[in-house]
Amino acid sequence: MAYTVSQLLTQDITFQPIEIKGWVRTFRANRFIALNDGSTLQNIQCVVDFENTEEDVLKRITTGAAVHVKGELVESQGKGQKVEIQVNSIDILGDSDPDTFPIQPKKHSFEFLRENAHLRTRTNTFSAVMRLRSALSFAVHKYFTENGFYHMHTPIITGSDAEGAGEMFRVTTMDAKNPPLNDDGKVDYNEDFFGKETNLTVSGQLEAETYAMSLGKVYTFGPTFRAENSNTSRHLAEFWMIEPEVAFMDLAGNMDLAEDFLKSVLSYVLENNREDLEFLEKRLLDEEKTKPQAERSEMSLIEKIKFVVDNHFKRVSYTEAIDILRNSKPNKKKKFKFLIEGWGADLQSEHERFLVEKHFKCPVILFDYPANIKAFYMRLNEDGKTVRAMDILFPGIGEMVGGSQREERLEVLKEKMKALDIPEEELWWYLDLRKYGTAVHSGFGLGFERLVMFATGMNNIRDVIPYPRTPQNAEF
Repeated sequence: MAYTVSQLLTQDITFQPIEIKGWVRTFRANRFIALNDGSTLQNIQCVVDFENTEEDVLKRITTGAAVHVKGELVESQGKGQKVEIQVNSIDILGDSDPDTFPIQPKKHSFEFLRENAHLRTRTNTFSAVMRLRSALSFAVHKYFTENGFYHMHTPIITGSDAEGAGEMFRVTTMDAKNPPLNDDGKVDYNEDFFGKETNLTVSGQLEAETYAMSLGKVYTFGPTFRAENSNTSRHLAEFWMIEPEVAFMDLAGNMDLAEDFLKSVLSYVLENNREDLEFLEKRLLDEEKTKPQAERSEMSLIEKIKFVVDNHFKRVSYTEAIDILRNSKPNKKKKFKFLIEGWGADLQSEHERFLVEKHFKCPVILFDYPANIKAFYMRLNEDGKTVRAMDILFPGIGEMVGGSQREERLEVLKEKMKALDIPEEELWWYLDLRKYGTAVHSGFGLGFERLVMFATGMNNIRDVIPYPRTPQNAEF
């Protein structure tokens, strides 16, 4: 019977005939194969009887080769493993050139592995990261399904800019060298495929709102794109967003939903991916030892996750947070890179982490931000200067979630769009929601890769997505 490595190491099936297929990690002394199939971090040792194995086959058992092993699972005679396979026969399914195979059994830099992203999941670190990414994705769908949400697929190609940032990738079929022009000498998008200027979406939120106002509770989980020329460890040009939208829910309900959601998906990986988490935690601890004492994290990876799961999220107004930050020691002693001088400042990661890690010592939800630093669709408060926005702050990473109660009043929304030069005709359908049965509604957005970074302890967002898309890089 065919098994996975994970099954062989966890099930009581010793002294039975088994079959397994996988890739050779190492082959020692013409006798011991360390075999891995991606189902677990662990390799299983396959013991070859070299006297009864053809010499040609032995030569082809090299690092990276794919093999089909038949034999008997027995208790191991050596140290380091409970069971091993006594090999009866071995077939080489795919050869690997040991001289050119990039993923050798040694430590490789993450930069080198990004250049070989098609093979980097053959390493323990990246196989663990991608198994955790898969588990988190499943946990997202599980949570929303169990809580009565409907999954919708929002458009990838859009004619609107949900964020108002303008950093979007254009979608066109027009000749780049000779596009059609109108009488003013400008590109005539009426002649384009969609008859108008279109882009890759930065968010599915606006479309999700339309479905929330008929189905009640919906969520999107799909690819989004931003043409921001930024080469940092936190930015990608293509990334995945989780965006729930709920009718008849105010800001307080939105905060409740986001907190419950985050605790649920992180609890799932704590319960189901312990082996991968413990491996990544050890990797992180080893990395921390190379840093100066002042730069080391106060919590291990699993402690950080439990810090979120086990703590109540502290809810603090933006105004209160500004007062705390302005009077804090790092601000007074000018230790912050961006000093807080007064109300209206856009908080940076260093400020967010101070509130979480030093001041409140628990996850924090900031709410009621200044209107002029938030998006047009957020509901204006009665004070006329703040909006019902909320950001959730995590240790080690800063902002994890951004959301708001949406502006449900037609005239107020029109005024906000006018002030930002957003033409009504571009979003006529969005305004229609405020004409026909408008109601309080809310939602939030969570960048999935940021969540994966937090759960895996990886420091660069390019290492938590299979094939990163960044400025000057669209390899693979």
